[in-house]
Amino acid sequence: MIKNYIPTIDISSLVKNNFKNQNTFKTIKKIEKACQNVGFFQITGHGINQKDIRNICKIGNKFFNSSEKNKKKLAPKKWNKINKNIYRGYFPNTVNGKEGLDLGDFKIMPHHLKKYNSPYIEYLNLNKSLSKLSIKSLSNYFDKIFSLSEILFKGIIKLYKKDECISNQAFSRIKTLSTLRFNYYPNQNEPVEISKQDGAALGCETHVDSGVFTILYQDKKGGLQVQNRKNKKWYDVPFNKNALIVNTGLALEYLSKGKFKATNHRVLWNKSKRMSVPFFFEPSYDFRMHPSFLNGSKSVKKGIFFQNFLKNSLKKFIEYQR
Repeated sequence: MIKNYIPTIDISSLVKNNFKNQNTFKTIKKIEKACQNVGFFQITGHGINQKDIRNICKIGNKFFNSSEKNKKKLAPKKWNKINKNIYRGYFPNTVNGKEGLDLGDFKIMPHHLKKYNSPYIEYLNLNKSLSKLSIKSLSNYFDKIFSLSEILFKGIIKLYKKDECISNQAFSRIKTLSTLRFNYYPNQNEPVEISKQDGAALGCETHVDSGVFTILYQDKKGGLQVQNRKNKKWYDVPFNKNALIVNTGLALEYLSKGKFKATNHRVLWNKSKRMSVPFFFEPSYDFRMHPSFLNGSKSVKKGIFFQNFLKNSLKKFIEYQR
């Protein structure tokens, strides 16, 4: 097992200096290399303190350890017929061996639903199951992780020698389909899948993500593995309390004409409870997905709307068959 297969990058210069000096450019080049060669990297100096991360993990654990009645208050219509939400909310572990809670942009309010006509823009009344203090903490974390994701994406834009402000064309708060998710793996009695490649017992199936970037916190239990694209072998993503894990998704692969490929990853079957907190950085529902955004003209008037791109990508995930 190669210990350092997943590179660790200190992005403090990127966070602090806003693309203004040579150190920032060096950092961006390290990110470019990691995205091309591995598709996964860990970031330190990201500006989100451990206290905030520990706090949202406590909130997640408290929610998953609450009663089934409390959790199902946030479940989509498939699991709670009185609810209107279909995309966001809680799903039970009977679906694919893990419980989940999907949260969209906290700025979305009921009056936005008519203004933004997308099946993925939903208002989820978290007050049904969570305290006001918990909701405020989650909202603050969403803001911070969204801003961090924007910084990383602007770094990619700079590689193409374009104005990083065009990020605003792709990502607009309220319209963004970005998702803060809590994955809770209970004491699984059996794996959800046996890998056909190497026979490994899995707690989460082999897959790639849909968005531009995923920024993930995994707990000490670990279990996340990434596949080397060349030799097809699997490598552990080590736990680092000071780091967040970043991986590339299908949207970035599409926008970069395959330069930054989405990378296969999976989670090993773990007989003890574990939780991970990924943030899926996904464009606005009406953003036109086309490689010319990074590679060509200033305005993109053709291409597939991201919500349709996402719909096609989600078909492979059993928890989204609703």
